[in-house]
Amino acid sequence: MNVPPSERIGHGTPRLSINRWTCRTTPVQEFLETTASHGIDAVGLWRQDVAEVGLDALRRRVDDAGLRVSTLCRGGFLTASSEADRAAALEDNRRAIDEAAGLGAPTLVLVVGGVDRADKDIVGARSRVTEAIAELAPYAEERGVTLSLEPLHPMFAADRAVLSTIDQALDMAEASGSPAAGVVVDTYHVWWDPYLERAIERAAAAGRLFSYQVCDWNLPLAAEPLNSRGYMGDGYIDFPSITSKISAAGYTGDIEVEIFHEDVWATPVDEALRIIAGRFEELVLPHA
Repeated sequence: MNVPPSERIGHGTPRLSINRWTCRTTPVQEFLETTASHGIDAVGLWRQDVAEVGLDALRRRVDDAGLRVSTLCRGGFLTASSEADRAAALEDNRRAIDEAAGLGAPTLVLVVGGVDRADKDIVGARSRVTEAIAELAPYAEERGVTLSLEPLHPMFAADRAVLSTIDQALDMAEASGSPAAGVVVDTYHVWWDPYLERAIERAAAAGRLFSYQVCDWNLPLAAEPLNSRGYMGDGYIDFPSITSKISAAGYTGDIEVEIFHEDVWATPVDEALRIIAGRFEELVLPHA
């Protein structure tokens, strides 16, 4: 459903993108239509959507809704110690790059993977990620896609990401020798970093700041800590300060709201998007 701008709710919210997992319990077609009806121009999609709908069909649905794709999530999981598992991961990431290109997504978000329990070698795991990015980046460059390495909070180092800071991610991106490797700044994961401002400046100066994602850090942490990502303003993150740093560094791209929270998923999608747009306009957009 391509909703004319005159029929959209309100006047739209510039630069706002809604990550699909923010509304993960909403069917993808309803998610796309409702997002467009709020005057929001962009969405971040997940590979599960591609698997469910099909790449070409999903691209048509996005186009028909009058939307753009800001990111595709996710590639990565590149830390396996066995040669066969590493080869399989590289092949899967090439498919993910192809999917991002097919959707018109400028960047593929990479959650690089945690420690391999076969060797429990976190230094070795990081080395394997560096090698894999160097191998994948030229392919991404050929396909017109960038790779956004995502640092995750250190509590996820065991199972999801041996990258915990933007500086670590930039070291790996720069080691690839390709301009297609860079970083995504996700407030949930990096708000605590005492070197955050310097790292943002470094990423931007190198032309490697590819995406900015926002949500809050809520307490108490959920049994699954990833699901403690809340509406901006509900937790502990200073969005005006971080967004001002992003803006001062020269970032002008989409700002993607990526929330994982049971209460948000239980909220009707129309109401959730109203809350998100309001918080975005209050806490983020004036500083962007």
